[in-house]
Amino acid sequence: MTDLFPKWTNKLPAFLALGAAAAGLCVVFVVYYWFSPKNTDVGYQPFQPIPYSHKLHAGTLGMDCRYCHRMVEEGPHATVPDNATCMGCHLQVKKDSPFLAPMREAFGDGAATNKPVEWVKVHMLPDYAYFSHAVHVHANVGCASCHGRVDQMEIVRQDQPLSMGWCLECHRDPSSHIRPEGVSVTQMDWTPTAESIAAAKKRLDWMGEEPPQLNPPTHCSACHR
Repeated sequence: MTDLFPKWTNKLPAFLALGAAAAGLCVVFVVYYWFSPKNTDVGYQPFQPIPYSHKLHAGTLGMDCRYCHRMVEEGPHATVPDNATCMGCHLQVKKDSPFLAPMREAFGDGAATNKPVEWVKVHMLPDYAYFSHAVHVHANVGCASCHGRVDQMEIVRQDQPLSMGWCLECHRDPSSHIRPEGVSVTQMDWTPTAESIAAAKKRLDWMGEEPPQLNPPTHCSACHR
Protein backbone atom coordinates (compact mmCIF):
# COMPACT_ATOMS: atom_id res chain seq x y z
CA MET A 1 0.00 0.00 0.00
CA THR A 2 1.49 3.36 -1.03
CA ASP A 3 1.76 6.28 1.38
CA LEU A 4 -0.98 8.89 1.06
CA PHE A 5 1.53 11.74 1.64
CA PRO A 6 5.22 11.91 0.71
CA LYS A 7 7.77 11.38 3.50
CA TRP A 8 8.90 15.02 3.56
CA THR A 9 5.51 16.02 4.92
CA ASN A 10 6.51 14.38 8.22
CA LYS A 11 8.79 17.37 8.78
CA LEU A 12 6.07 19.89 8.01
CA PRO A 13 4.93 20.39 11.66
CA ALA A 14 8.51 21.18 12.67
CA PHE A 15 8.89 23.68 9.83
CA LEU A 16 5.58 25.32 10.75
CA ALA A 17 6.64 25.58 14.40
CA LEU A 18 9.98 27.17 13.44
CA GLY A 19 8.22 29.56 11.07
CA ALA A 20 5.71 30.56 13.75
CA ALA A 21 8.53 31.14 16.24
CA ALA A 22 10.47 33.26 13.70
CA ALA A 23 7.34 35.26 12.86
CA GLY A 24 6.69 35.84 16.56
CA LEU A 25 10.25 37.09 17.09
CA CYS A 26 9.89 39.44 14.11
CA VAL A 27 6.66 40.86 15.53
CA VAL A 28 8.30 41.39 18.95
CA PHE A 29 11.28 43.14 17.33
CA VAL A 30 9.08 45.36 15.16
CA VAL A 31 6.93 46.41 18.12
CA TYR A 32 9.96 46.89 20.40
CA TYR A 33 11.95 48.95 17.89
CA TRP A 34 9.54 50.83 15.64
CA PHE A 35 6.69 51.23 18.16
CA SER A 36 8.94 52.53 20.93
CA PRO A 37 8.56 56.19 21.99
CA LYS A 38 11.93 56.95 20.42
CA ASN A 39 10.54 56.11 17.01
CA THR A 40 6.89 57.09 17.39
CA ASP A 41 7.37 60.41 19.20
CA VAL A 42 10.86 61.75 18.54
CA GLY A 43 10.67 64.15 15.64
CA TYR A 44 6.97 64.91 16.18
CA GLN A 45 6.64 68.43 14.75
CA PRO A 46 3.08 69.73 14.46
CA PHE A 47 2.20 72.95 12.71
CA GLN A 48 0.79 75.63 15.00
CA PRO A 49 -2.18 77.94 14.32
CA ILE A 50 0.31 80.82 14.25
CA PRO A 51 3.80 80.27 12.75
CA TYR A 52 5.89 81.05 15.82
CA SER A 53 9.65 80.72 15.34
CA HIS A 54 11.66 79.66 18.39
CA LYS A 55 14.78 80.08 16.26
CA LEU A 56 13.98 83.78 15.89
CA HIS A 57 12.69 84.50 19.39
CA ALA A 58 14.92 82.26 21.55
CA GLY A 59 17.86 82.15 19.16
CA THR A 60 18.33 85.37 17.21
CA LEU A 61 16.60 87.67 19.73
CA GLY A 62 17.89 85.74 22.76
CA MET A 63 14.58 85.78 24.62
CA ASP A 64 14.64 83.80 27.87
CA CYS A 65 12.36 80.74 27.86
CA ARG A 66 10.77 81.92 31.10
CA TYR A 67 9.39 85.08 29.51
CA CYS A 68 6.75 82.95 27.76
CA HIS A 69 6.81 79.74 29.84
CA ARG A 70 6.70 81.68 33.06
CA MET A 71 5.33 79.00 35.41
CA VAL A 72 8.25 76.65 34.78
CA GLU A 73 9.94 77.62 38.06
CA GLU A 74 6.80 77.47 40.17
CA GLY A 75 4.84 74.35 39.29
CA PRO A 76 4.66 71.14 37.32
CA HIS A 77 3.60 72.79 34.06
CA ALA A 78 5.68 75.24 32.05
CA THR A 79 2.48 76.84 30.62
CA VAL A 80 2.15 78.53 27.26
CA PRO A 81 1.97 82.31 26.96
CA ASP A 82 -1.42 83.98 26.99
CA ASN A 83 -2.42 86.47 24.33
CA ALA A 84 -1.43 89.45 26.46
CA THR A 85 2.16 88.17 26.69
CA CYS A 86 2.45 87.93 22.92
CA MET A 87 0.61 91.17 22.23
CA GLY A 88 2.73 93.00 24.78
CA CYS A 89 5.36 93.01 22.04
CA HIS A 90 3.26 92.66 18.92
CA LEU A 91 1.07 95.66 19.57
CA GLN A 92 4.25 97.52 18.55
CA VAL A 93 6.35 94.98 16.62
CA LYS A 94 5.01 93.64 13.31
CA LYS A 95 1.56 94.70 14.43
CA ASP A 96 0.15 94.46 10.88
CA SER A 97 1.73 91.13 9.96
CA PRO A 98 -0.80 88.83 8.22
CA PHE A 99 0.72 85.87 10.07
CA LEU A 100 -0.40 87.42 13.37
CA ALA A 101 -3.99 87.95 12.27
CA PRO A 102 -5.27 84.95 14.33
CA MET A 103 -3.55 86.40 17.41
CA ARG A 104 -5.04 89.85 16.89
CA GLU A 105 -8.46 88.30 16.35
CA ALA A 106 -8.14 86.19 19.49
CA PHE A 107 -6.90 89.14 21.53
CA GLY A 108 -9.68 91.40 20.33
CA ASP A 109 -9.97 94.57 22.36
CA GLY A 110 -8.34 93.11 25.45
CA ALA A 111 -9.79 91.26 28.42
CA ALA A 112 -13.41 91.68 27.32
CA THR A 113 -12.98 89.74 24.08
CA ASN A 114 -9.77 87.83 24.82
CA LYS A 115 -9.90 84.13 23.91
CA PRO A 116 -7.00 81.67 23.97
CA VAL A 117 -5.15 80.59 20.87
CA GLU A 118 -5.41 76.81 20.54
CA TRP A 119 -1.71 75.93 20.41
CA VAL A 120 -0.88 72.31 19.56
CA LYS A 121 0.95 70.50 22.37
CA VAL A 122 4.26 68.98 21.27
CA HIS A 123 5.66 67.23 24.37
CA MET A 124 3.06 64.90 25.85
CA LEU A 125 3.32 62.59 28.84
CA PRO A 126 0.64 60.05 29.76
CA ASP A 127 -1.86 61.15 32.40
CA TYR A 128 -0.59 58.52 34.85
CA ALA A 129 2.95 59.97 34.85
CA TYR A 130 3.69 62.93 37.14
CA PHE A 131 6.41 65.35 36.10
CA SER A 132 7.32 68.68 37.70
CA HIS A 133 9.20 71.29 35.70
CA ALA A 134 9.91 73.27 38.87
CA VAL A 135 11.75 70.40 40.58
CA HIS A 136 14.05 69.93 37.60
CA VAL A 137 14.65 73.66 37.08
CA HIS A 138 15.59 74.14 40.73
CA ALA A 139 17.97 71.18 40.44
CA ASN A 140 19.66 73.14 37.62
CA VAL A 141 18.68 70.76 34.84
CA GLY A 142 18.67 72.77 31.63
CA CYS A 143 15.76 73.06 29.22
CA ALA A 144 17.87 71.63 26.39
CA SER A 145 18.34 68.31 28.22
CA CYS A 146 14.73 67.39 27.49
CA HIS A 147 13.66 69.77 24.74
CA GLY A 148 16.84 69.96 22.67
CA ARG A 149 18.15 73.09 20.99
CA VAL A 150 14.82 74.85 20.53
CA ASP A 151 16.76 78.03 19.81
CA GLN A 152 17.69 76.40 16.49
CA MET A 153 14.20 75.12 15.65
CA GLU A 154 12.00 77.08 13.28
CA ILE A 155 9.17 74.71 14.24
CA VAL A 156 9.53 73.00 17.61
CA ARG A 157 9.81 69.22 17.49
CA GLN A 158 10.17 66.52 20.13
CA ASP A 159 13.89 65.90 20.58
CA GLN A 160 13.94 63.10 23.18
CA PRO A 161 11.72 60.01 23.68
CA LEU A 162 10.42 61.04 27.14
CA SER A 163 9.87 57.35 27.89
CA MET A 164 10.07 55.77 31.34
CA GLY A 165 13.38 54.09 30.48
CA TRP A 166 14.82 57.38 29.25
CA CYS A 167 13.79 59.18 32.45
CA LEU A 168 15.15 56.42 34.68
CA GLU A 169 18.46 56.41 32.82
CA CYS A 170 18.87 60.09 33.68
CA HIS A 171 17.70 59.69 37.29
CA ARG A 172 20.31 56.99 37.87
CA ASP A 173 23.09 59.35 36.80
CA PRO A 174 22.04 62.92 35.96
CA SER A 175 25.50 64.38 36.51
CA SER A 176 25.96 65.39 32.86
CA HIS A 177 22.69 67.34 32.92
CA ILE A 178 23.10 69.22 36.21
CA ARG A 179 24.54 72.66 35.63
CA PRO A 180 26.83 74.47 38.08
CA GLU A 181 25.63 77.50 39.97
CA GLY A 182 25.66 80.61 37.84
CA VAL A 183 24.80 78.84 34.59
CA SER A 184 21.22 79.53 33.57
CA VAL A 185 18.98 76.58 32.78
CA THR A 186 17.85 78.47 29.68
CA GLN A 187 21.36 78.77 28.20
CA MET A 188 20.93 76.52 25.20
CA ASP A 189 24.55 76.13 24.11
CA TRP A 190 25.89 74.92 27.47
CA THR A 191 27.73 71.59 27.42
CA PRO A 192 28.93 69.60 30.44
CA THR A 193 32.59 69.63 31.42
CA ALA A 194 34.66 67.35 33.65
CA GLU A 195 34.44 69.99 36.38
CA SER A 196 30.65 70.35 36.15
CA ILE A 197 30.17 66.57 36.20
CA ALA A 198 32.44 66.23 39.24
CA ALA A 199 30.54 69.01 41.04
CA ALA A 200 27.21 67.37 40.20
CA LYS A 201 28.40 63.99 41.45
CA LYS A 202 29.39 65.63 44.72
CA ARG A 203 25.85 66.96 45.11
CA LEU A 204 24.55 63.45 44.36
CA ASP A 205 26.99 61.57 46.61
CA TRP A 206 24.86 59.71 49.17
CA MET A 207 27.90 57.72 50.36
CA GLY A 208 29.73 60.76 51.70
CA GLU A 209 29.64 62.31 55.12
CA GLU A 210 27.00 64.87 54.21
CA PRO A 211 23.51 63.96 52.99
CA PRO A 212 23.06 64.48 49.24
CA GLN A 213 21.76 67.80 48.02
CA LEU A 214 20.03 66.00 45.17
CA ASN A 215 18.49 62.55 45.28
CA PRO A 216 16.62 61.72 42.05
CA PRO A 217 14.07 59.01 42.89
CA THR A 218 13.89 55.78 40.93
CA HIS A 219 10.96 54.19 42.80
CA CYS A 220 7.59 53.81 41.11
CA SER A 221 5.63 56.25 43.26
CA ALA A 222 7.93 59.14 42.26
CA CYS A 223 6.15 59.42 38.93
CA HIS A 224 3.12 57.13 39.30
CA ARG A 225 1.17 58.71 42.14
